[in-house]
Amino acid sequence: MTNTIQKRFKVSSTQLLYQSCPYQATTLFITGPFVDGLLTNENVFAFKYTPHVLIFIVLSCLISVSVNFSTFLVIGKTSPVTYQVLGHLKTCLVLAFGYILLHDPFSWRNILGILIAIVGMGLYSYFCVVDNQSKQSEPPAQLSQVKDGETEPLVILENGSNKGNDNVGPKGPIWASNKDLHA
Repeated sequence: MTNTIQKRFKVSSTQLLYQSCPYQATTLFITGPFVDGLLTNENVFAFKYTPHVLIFIVLSCLISVSVNFSTFLVIGKTSPVTYQVLGHLKTCLVLAFGYILLHDPFSWRNILGILIAIVGMGLYSYFCVVDNQSKQSEPPAQLSQVKDGETEPLVILENGSNKGNDNVGPKGPIWASNKDLHA
């Protein structure tokens, strides 16, 4: 949908994000505290905000803006399928870095899931490259000058030769013909 909106209105990903940001912020300000209260059984405004907590909140907001910007940029330049593939790559990286940096337990199921995702990403990339190469190597299709139901081409060479219709003899220039007057 993002790609379609960008192409229809001829806007960049930054412009689209800028236009949708007030609606997203309003929705979060209205529903956020209510949903947070339902999930945690605590009021978000009763929390004691220390400078350390505020720094992490601002950092989280900056990361969120970066994710939104990159999402609009990727979908605007590629396709939603490519964005989904990148999302799976991000999940694989989060799991891998969690294991490496935080020493989270890794099961065979996690490893198998990461391997399947990586193989799928590789196959997707391979087929995209093959498809692009085949599109570039194909000669551009030449449009026929003869429309359906017509017997003469739209353009006739000035020297009177009509290439492409060998069964028709040389004709004079098209403007000298009065065939349209007698129709």
